[in-house]
Amino acid sequence: MKIPMRPVLYLLLLLSFLSSNSLRASLATSSPSLPLSTSSRWIVDGNGRRVKLACVNWAAHLEAAAAEGLGKQPLDTISGGVVALGFNCVRLTWPLYLLTNVSLGSLPLRASLAGLGLLESAAAVAVNNPALLDLSLLQAFQAVVSNLASNNIMVILDNQISKAGWCCSKFDDNGFFGDKYFDPDEWLQGLTMMATMFNSTTNVVGMSLRNELRGPKQNISLWYRYMQRGAEAVHAANPNLLIILSGLDYDKDLSFLSESQVNLTFTDKVVFELHWYGFSDGGDWENGNPNEVCGSVVDNMMKKGGFLLEQGWPLFLSEFGVDQSGRNMADNRFLSCFLSVAAELDLDWALWALQGSYYIREGQLGYDETYGLLGWDWCKARNSSFVNRISALQAPFQGPGLSNNSPYNIIFHPLTGLCVVKKFSSKNLLELGQCADSEAWNYTAEQHVMLEDTKYCMLAKGVGRRARLGTSCGGSNSIWELISDSKMHVSTKLPINGSTVCLDISQDGTVITNLCKCLSLDGTCNPDSQWFKIIRSTRERESQTAYLKLPSQG
Repeated sequence: MKIPMRPVLYLLLLLSFLSSNSLRASLATSSPSLPLSTSSRWIVDGNGRRVKLACVNWAAHLEAAAAEGLGKQPLDTISGGVVALGFNCVRLTWPLYLLTNVSLGSLPLRASLAGLGLLESAAAVAVNNPALLDLSLLQAFQAVVSNLASNNIMVILDNQISKAGWCCSKFDDNGFFGDKYFDPDEWLQGLTMMATMFNSTTNVVGMSLRNELRGPKQNISLWYRYMQRGAEAVHAANPNLLIILSGLDYDKDLSFLSESQVNLTFTDKVVFELHWYGFSDGGDWENGNPNEVCGSVVDNMMKKGGFLLEQGWPLFLSEFGVDQSGRNMADNRFLSCFLSVAAELDLDWALWALQGSYYIREGQLGYDETYGLLGWDWCKARNSSFVNRISALQAPFQGPGLSNNSPYNIIFHPLTGLCVVKKFSSKNLLELGQCADSEAWNYTAEQHVMLEDTKYCMLAKGVGRRARLGTSCGGSNSIWELISDSKMHVSTKLPINGSTVCLDISQDGTVITNLCKCLSLDGTCNPDSQWFKIIRSTRERESQTAYLKLPSQG
C-alpha cells in the first residue's frame, strides 16, 4: 500500500528506505550454519542461534510449470533483487506432477511455453535466460534452486498443487487427499523424490508438504494419517530439512492440534504453517471498526494456530500479502494490524509474492500480480513504502544467541514500519526512525514508559503537542495505558483537564499526542497513525548512557 502521508513525513520514510538498503542486504546475506533445526518455538542454525525466515514466495506451479519471470529478467538478477530487498529465503512452489509425471518433468521449457501459446514469453526467455530455454522443466527448476543457493538464499520447497495451474479452489480436485488429482501414494512418492533430489543442496532448508488443504473431503483423521506419513517420508529421504505442516481450510486452521499433537519419530525439524490475508477475515476489514476488527481477528488467529508458539512449536506465516496498489481499503487496514502481530510475536514469514506478473494465469496472458513485490516488468519494487514497512521485520527481535542483552522494549509503528527514537536535533523530543536504531524502553508495571537504565520517562504535554522525555514521572501524563480492542492506542490523561490523548505522529514524523480516534463502532475512520505496538527485543543496541545527562523536562 502507498502510505497516505504528508510530504515531509513521506520524505522521512524515503530517506529511511534509502539508508536501510545496505542493512537489508547484509541481513539477507548473513550466513547461518546449515542445516536448520528447531529449539522450542524458534528455528535455529547449527550453532543454536535464531534464524528468522524472512521469505518471499516465488511461484513455479502454474500451467507453464516453471518459475515465473524468466522472460523478464536474467535469473541471477532476480535472485540478486531478492537479496537487495532484504529477504533471506524464497518459498519456491512446485506442482506434484513435475516429479511424478515423466512426460511433464522432461518437457523442454520452450515446448511448455509454446504449448500454451506463449511464443512471446519463449522469445523473452531466449533473451534473458537462453541457457534455460531448452532444459527440461525439471532441470530448469533445479537451475533456479541452484542460482538461489549461489546467492546465499535459503529455499523452502512448497508442494503447492498436483496438476499445474492457479491455486486454489474448493472444487479444483487438487485440495485434499483422495481428490481426483491428489492421490496420497503419488504425493508421498513425489515428496520423496523432491527431498532426495536436493539432498546435497544445503541452502534447501525445508519443505512445505502441501499448500492449503481444502475442499469437501477434508477431515482431521486423514490429515493426521497422511501429513504424518508425508513428514516421515521427507525426513527419511533428507533428514536435514525442516518439515513444514499446513492446516485445514486453506491453511487457516490448526486448532485441532490443541487437542492432539502429531506423533513423529523426530521433533526437532517440525514447523507448522498458517496463511493470513485480509480476505481471510471475510468482509470485516472493509465494513467494521478497525480497532474492533483487529482485536477480533488476532484473537481468532491465536485460537486457530498462534497457540502453538505458547506450546513451544515454531509457526511460519508462509503466506501473507496485500494489494500493493494502495486502492484496496480492506488490505490497507489489514496490513497495519498484521505487521503489529508479526512484530510482537516475532514470526517467521513469507510474503505473497515475488512475481510482478505471470506467463499466464487463469487464461490471461501477462497477468499483472497486484500482490507482487516486483512491478509487472520485474525491474523494481512495485511499492517502495511497502518494502520499507516490512524491513524492520526481516531481522529477528528475539531468540537464542542474538545477544547477551536482557530483554527490553521497542515501540513499533506499523503504519510506517518505523520505531520511536530520540529526535536527532533534540535531547528530549521523540520521532520515528529505523527500528535498528531504536531506544531501549521499559514499560513498567506502573505503566510508565521509561528510557532503559535512566530515570527518564515519556510525558504528554497536550493535544497536538510533542511527546517528550522528562523526570517528573509521578503525574497522570506519565502513565500510559494500552486501550481499544487493538491494544495499540497508547493513551494517557492530561493533568490540566483530564482529557485522554494518544500517541500520534506529526507531519514531520515527530511523536505527538492527540485526542484518541476510532476507538469503537465507527467503521469509516482510520486509526492507524495512532497505532503503536510495544514489543520485546533482545537485539544488540547502543549504550543509552548519553541520556543520563538529559535535563529535567518535568
